[in-house]
Amino acid sequence: MKVLIANEHALFREGLRHVLAPLSQSLLILEADSYPQTLSLTAQHPDLNLLLLDLGIPGMCGFTLLNVLTKRYPALPIVILSAAEQPSDMQRAMHSGAMGFIPNSTTGAVMIHALRWVLSGSVYMPREIVTPSVELHRAWRNSHLKINLTPRQQEVFALMQQGQPNKLIASQLCLAEATVKMHVSAILKKLAVTNRTQAVVTMEKLDRTFAES
Repeated sequence: MKVLIANEHALFREGLRHVLAPLSQSLLILEADSYPQTLSLTAQHPDLNLLLLDLGIPGMCGFTLLNVLTKRYPALPIVILSAAEQPSDMQRAMHSGAMGFIPNSTTGAVMIHALRWVLSGSVYMPREIVTPSVELHRAWRNSHLKINLTPRQQEVFALMQQGQPNKLIASQLCLAEATVKMHVSAILKKLAVTNRTQAVVTMEKLDRTFAES
């Protein structure tokens, strides 16, 4: 298992190495202390299993870096490690594609549990500090992951839910209209429905199921 820690503080990275030890018997940890180094190491290691990103990393806004990384590497699980515990930051991180948000105050045991949860394909948020809106968005993320929508398909479907036609979706996402049609067809197939209305209704049912579970 290969993990990249992106944090400017050497002491924090060193301590995190010990915390992460139980994650795997064959654990390789890479370290980055700035946004250029984070981008460089991510490009050099396409087989990364996990990226632990500090929103305060020097050189670029953490959320901007998160957006860059999720667009370049949509299959890479990214977990935010942050001293901030505001629900608004967590919600923004999720909207930007993060698979988890772990405050620095979290214990090592809880962190390992959270990272294993993320590596299994789920989304982790600390329940004690989430708001209903964050909880609902987590349910939305989990339901979309459950039916294996890709990050791009999630973006397309979000605009489908707003009733936007393929042409406008293509314009907003900088895609060819034919590509949007391809994504829409794939979404309908995964949901086992034949039209957009059925897709939206089916996904709403999934959202409610995950929110109540």
